[in-house]
Amino acid sequence: MRIGELAKATGTTARALRHYEQAGLISSERALNGYRIYDERAVVRVRNIRYLLAAGLTLDDVQAFLPCLDGDVAAAPPSDKGLRVALERLAVLNERIAAQTEARDRLEAALRHKTGGRIRSVA
Repeated sequence: MRIGELAKATGTTARALRHYEQAGLISSERALNGYRIYDERAVVRVRNIRYLLAAGLTLDDVQAFLPCLDGDVAAAPPSDKGLRVALERLAVLNERIAAQTEARDRLEAALRHKTGGRIRSVA
């Protein structure tokens, strides 16, 4: 299947697919006209990549899951390496959330101080 067909089948974009390919997560053959041609199995692989990305992993993190991207990643028991990568990513996300929460709290306190305790939402 061509890149547009794969994008449509997986709910992603051709640009994202080229990015996944550049990262070594998917591969294609080239037709005589230069178009990328993907195997039907690429649909499962791309859906698994998107599942892992939606869970908060990065493309680099997804590399750890290469051996199981062609199966049911959501149902498969995690490998030691996959579990380690996921736990490391969770720690990074928790650190970012804590930093953002702290920044929000400082800003909120400053606004309360400057407005005499009145804060209205702008949204």
